[in-house]
Amino acid sequence: MSQLMIFSMVVFFGLSIPVAVAIGLSSMLGIALTERLTWLVVAQQLFAALDKYPLVAIPFFILAGNLMEAGGISARMVDFAKSLVGRLQGGLACACVLTCMIFAAVAGSSVATTFAVGAILIPAMVRHGYPAPFAASLQATAAELGVIIPPSIPMILFAVSTDTSTGELFIAGVGPGLLIGIALMFYVWFHARRHGLGKDDGKDRLTVGAALRRSWLALLMPVIILGGIYGGVFTPTEASVVAVVYALLVSILIYRTIRFSTLSLVLKRSAVSSAVIMFIIANAGVFSFLLNRAGVPDALGAWLSQLFSDKMTFLLGVNLALFVIGMFIETSASIVVLAPLLLPVAVQFGIDPVHFGVIMIVNLALGMITPPLGVNLFAASTVSGVPLERMMRPLVPFVLVTLACLALITYLPGLSLGLRDLAYGY
Repeated sequence: MSQLMIFSMVVFFGLSIPVAVAIGLSSMLGIALTERLTWLVVAQQLFAALDKYPLVAIPFFILAGNLMEAGGISARMVDFAKSLVGRLQGGLACACVLTCMIFAAVAGSSVATTFAVGAILIPAMVRHGYPAPFAASLQATAAELGVIIPPSIPMILFAVSTDTSTGELFIAGVGPGLLIGIALMFYVWFHARRHGLGKDDGKDRLTVGAALRRSWLALLMPVIILGGIYGGVFTPTEASVVAVVYALLVSILIYRTIRFSTLSLVLKRSAVSSAVIMFIIANAGVFSFLLNRAGVPDALGAWLSQLFSDKMTFLLGVNLALFVIGMFIETSASIVVLAPLLLPVAVQFGIDPVHFGVIMIVNLALGMITPPLGVNLFAASTVSGVPLERMMRPLVPFVLVTLACLALITYLPGLSLGLRDLAYGY
């Protein structure tokens, strides 16, 4: 039964059936073929999958990201990033990465980061002489930091799916996010100098003081959110509500960039995005229930224990598998289906659950910038007007840089767990 479920799900994916529908149809097939199960199980497991308090954070973080885009908060973050690194040759490209890092500290979504930052910086980079395919590929890659630097929606999904601490995952994502961001900035600086790009990037930038005066309220937002979480003032779930309230107050009362007509569009877009993710989670809950009932996690653990002799080879195998899976399966679906299956095996090999969660998130973030289903690529293509095929060549070095960072994150646990251990006294 379990083999048929997995096979049918892959077939449905191949037929371009939406991810949530494909998982749901495979689950219904499994129930039809399982004795002593009634269709009431579907309703029970759909409800059980969504009846988890941390999931409340997802729609609020999505709404906060959309409010930041519509309210001009992201534009002010761009100005500040340009003031810091814009004087360098290639500074505008570095500002793209830096802005994504700042925006990611509130939004939690790579697609939201692509649209919010890319709509400003991709045209700016093209005006300054950067090739449009390079600018679009850089934006798609830098936006993946939105799911690595906390708060992160995929981290919330991993925590809920595996009963791991959301707060620990959030703080563990800081080191890897900074590593990837710094590595990307170093590469684009080197690339710009080598190819003579970005020599005039500093011409239209504000001074640091002027940019700070213009954007300090926007920059205060990630400080409040992350400071509140790590300072114990509020939980990650409560932080999502704080982010929405702050974005509303700043955008409506101070910047006055959002009107009620605009607000209705922002709410509608956020509701649709949230519903898509929740639909995937609900259907994946039924799918996971049936696989657990069939003993698939135990069988998978036994098989992987025989296949891999130690932790190092297991991590290598998991990285390769997740890299390929991320190319074809949407991130949320991959997490809620695979995390409960793989984490028990990782624990058997002595891998910290939080460290494994970060490895999985970074791996699947790569799937957002690799064809054929890289959502960030489609988003960047939409924003820039650059066809997807023209983005492939400049994308390759960015993927290689991220892979190198992934190798360090995988085999140097301290990059992820150092801050966590310091904060929680482990």
